[in-house]
Parts: sequence; structure tokens; C-alpha cells
Amino acid sequence: MSEIEELIKDIDTLKKNLNELIEKKDFNLQDPEIIKASQELNIVITRYNNLIAGKL
Repeated sequence: MSEIEELIKDIDTLKKNLNELIEKKDFNLQDPEIIKASQELNIVITRYNNLIAGKL
């Protein structure tokens, strides 16, 4: 699996986990666990964007 495919897979997994966590925490977007999960997703999205930008 290519690095891009791995990142896409990771993004999908992290998005799903974040959405489930948001529901579990009653949509309290200031909950520290939600913030941490969101930051982790942002890191992977940034890596994906940087990789794509480098391939153009």
C-alpha cells in the first residue's frame, strides 16, 4: 500500500473515531479527549496535504 493510501486509511479511521467520541461526549467539543483526537486527525491531514502538494 502506498503512503498516500495509508494516510487516506488513517484519515478515515481517525474521522470515524472522532465522530464516535463526539457522540459519546454529548457533543461537548471542548472535551480534552475530543480536542486531542481532533489534533491527531489534523496532523495526519496535514501530512497528506504536504505529500500531495509535493507530488504536483
